[in-house]
Amino acid sequence: MLINVFLIIVLAVCVVTDIRERKIYNKVIFPALLAAFGLNIIFGGFSGFGDALIGFVVGFALLLIPYILGGMGAGDVKLLGLVGAFKGSSFVLESFIYMAVVGGMLAIFVIVTRGGLKKSFGIGMPYGVAIASGSGLALLMDVELL
Repeated sequence: MLINVFLIIVLAVCVVTDIRERKIYNKVIFPALLAAFGLNIIFGGFSGFGDALIGFVVGFALLLIPYILGGMGAGDVKLLGLVGAFKGSSFVLESFIYMAVVGGMLAIFVIVTRGGLKKSFGIGMPYGVAIASGSGLALLMDVELL
């Protein structure tokens, strides 16, 4: 439960900075990454460390190609990796599915509010919102919370 609280706080901070400044700061991500590994070691020992490491790699890898292709910021990639470090690989995969749905809805919203696809092309959106929303939905669906 403590891991969930930390994750929610970090996601909230990242959403605010992503909306306001279009940035997800390393000064938030890196200490949170240390906390994710530390908490997983405290609660799960060596196995917890392994789960956090695999979760980080999976989350990071999921957005690496979109980042390389220019469709995603580095902060978004690190944030999804952080979600994986906190909660593990299966959770980050579930979050990724919800994130994709929310991201698609956000893209449609941007297109509609900007006056069409042509006018929206090249305008980015704060994808940290989709990452946080997808992770939040995965937390709500997590049977451990019930």
